[in-house]
Amino acid sequence: MLDRKIAYISKGLPKSSLYNGQEFVSGIWKEQADTLVVRSIKIDEDDVANPAYHGGPDRVVCAYPYEHYAHWEKQFGQQLTRAAFGENLTVVNMREDQVCIGDVYQIGGAILQVSQGRYPCATINKRNNNNLLLKAVVEMGYTGYFFRVLQEGTISSDSTITQLSAHPSQVTVAQIHHLYFHDKSPDPKTLERMLEIEELALPWRKKLLEKQQKL
Repeated sequence: MLDRKIAYISKGLPKSSLYNGQEFVSGIWKEQADTLVVRSIKIDEDDVANPAYHGGPDRVVCAYPYEHYAHWEKQFGQQLTRAAFGENLTVVNMREDQVCIGDVYQIGGAILQVSQGRYPCATINKRNNNNLLLKAVVEMGYTGYFFRVLQEGTISSDSTITQLSAHPSQVTVAQIHHLYFHDKSPDPKTLERMLEIEELALPWRKKLLEKQQKL
């Protein structure tokens, strides 16, 4: 049985920064915290800068696997700061190939459901001052993922993680990422199986439908 646990938790409000001499505003800058007060729409003292592409009820809590940090630091010879990918939960033994869409977890006082993988954008490069990182993230599928909130509650840095249910479809975040980004001729039945998962968030459902229509 996997020993799932929190490495650390983070939150933060949008702020302005510079990248290649140009100003940008983003909510990717998070600071390590002791607690997260998780509401149905967002976390207290945590927000996004561009609600058209970030946030909302299916993307309340962002998680990123702690194990990936060692990979990136080795690949780029660059030590990363905490919450370098703008995540709220940095977690152990919960990689993209270990969690499935629709899985439900109790973390502290909150009950969360995996809703979608993360569709990474160039803000990751800007946050880490590395213009090669986004491409590598997409290639590896080390994107992190999002939770929707089934029960509001408070998560502490020492909260335990308990899986309450496993979705019967058993489609991992990694499988959907691979199919969308890397599979040039996906199996129609596999694609259909993914689209049948009601818990899959609408933005990713639309992406898969577009893929299906091109077949």
